[in-house]
Amino acid sequence: MSMFLDGQLFDKFGVEYSPSDIIFCEYEPGNEFYFIQNGRVKIVKIINNTEKTLDILEVGDVFGEMAILEEQPRSASAIAMDHVKLLRFRRENFDALLQGNPQLAYKLLIIFSKRIYDAKRRLMILLLEEPQVKVMDVMCMLSEQDPHLDLQEAITLRVTIQEVANWAGMQIADVQKILSHLNQLGKIELFNDKIVVKNIRDFQRIVSSRRKNMFS
Repeated sequence: MSMFLDGQLFDKFGVEYSPSDIIFCEYEPGNEFYFIQNGRVKIVKIINNTEKTLDILEVGDVFGEMAILEEQPRSASAIAMDHVKLLRFRRENFDALLQGNPQLAYKLLIIFSKRIYDAKRRLMILLLEEPQVKVMDVMCMLSEQDPHLDLQEAITLRVTIQEVANWAGMQIADVQKILSHLNQLGKIELFNDKIVVKNIRDFQRIVSSRRKNMFS
């Protein structure tokens, strides 16, 4: 991450925020994106009059880039959780930034590609109607991210209940109930920092069946 910590870059593009400061708000126009150099930022969205945390970002993460890619209003709000130092890039200086920093341009290409895939994959989860199937699909998605997993065997997913809830767009208490139920059925083993899935293929079949029904 040394290129993110370049002093000259921070002198030119650096901004700082205090805890609870709003970096940008949902629905406002966006023409800037950010790299986190120090601290944490939470991404939140108002759903049914309730603030839901979609993600918690840390050093080296990028956010707000969809404004550059799509020229659309912000889809969520970004709020500083700590004293935060960011590199802020605008659409106007984006081309110059890429031309002057080929390493950074390559890193951005990787990040943007993954972010677009993640956004589409998360939408697939959110479109499912049944909460239990959403949770199953989160586990399917996490299994897809590691090409070394043998899906014929029990697999270990390094994930917390809070992270599953964030991906599924659900309350943590509801996800806890679903995971506890799957644990009682012997489908998974539940730990503080990981979930062991006995047969991920079973979850994939259930999710695939529900998805087909949605579009039939």
